[in-house]
Amino acid sequence: MLDWNPALYRRYEDERTRPARELLARVPLSAATRAVDLGCGPGNSTELLVQRFPGAEVIGTDNSEAMLKSARERLPAARFELSDIASWQPESPPDLIYANASLQWVPDHETLVPRLFAALAPGGVLAVQMPDNREEATHRLMREVASEAPWAERIGDADGLRALLLPLAGYYDLLAAEAAQVDVWRTAYQHPMASAAAIVEWVRGTGLKPFVDRLPTDLQASYLAEYERRVDGAYPARTDGKRLLAFPRMFIVAQRKP
Repeated sequence: MLDWNPALYRRYEDERTRPARELLARVPLSAATRAVDLGCGPGNSTELLVQRFPGAEVIGTDNSEAMLKSARERLPAARFELSDIASWQPESPPDLIYANASLQWVPDHETLVPRLFAALAPGGVLAVQMPDNREEATHRLMREVASEAPWAERIGDADGLRALLLPLAGYYDLLAAEAAQVDVWRTAYQHPMASAAAIVEWVRGTGLKPFVDRLPTDLQASYLAEYERRVDGAYPARTDGKRLLAFPRMFIVAQRKP
């Protein structure tokens, strides 16, 4: 997959940062010595950690050099590192491992989530937010169009381009036996969007990227045109002319025993 585009991601930064802020609000820590932002992107979520824990060492990690460059420009005092969440290990146990909209790109959550939780310092917190929109029209239509000619041959297995999430109770069960407390919830945000094209622009910064990246330029254009046509039908205009984009997200906050 080609590198991420920070500018495209930031076009809807306020909407993307809202769940990050609400996740952090539920973290039961009054202070932290070390906090890690796994999959920090352009630094919008890392900035929340810096504001919440001004005395902490805050480390942002990402597998995209472009995103890390953007994050360093935004927060020159923070530390940013290139890493893959699937193999990441902290230098020393952090008080907070914070993963906002990143773990959905990493497979094998049955192993990954307990490993991250075990890496915390005693009393530390694992805080995770993941888009849970695989069955929303935006994402069903990505796969539907990708399964048809002339795009299917280039895209390949559309179902395998994003990790399958566990049910919410599954994450609770992974963590509860070893945790002091586990808080899980699901929220469906409703984002008013100007048009079907705006919805496509939103998802091009994240979920649509693996599909488009596999296509040559001419097939990218035809795929996006057909995808937008179907999005236009799936999200009708409301009374104010806008389209209402439902965006479910899953939240997990688990604290280790002291």
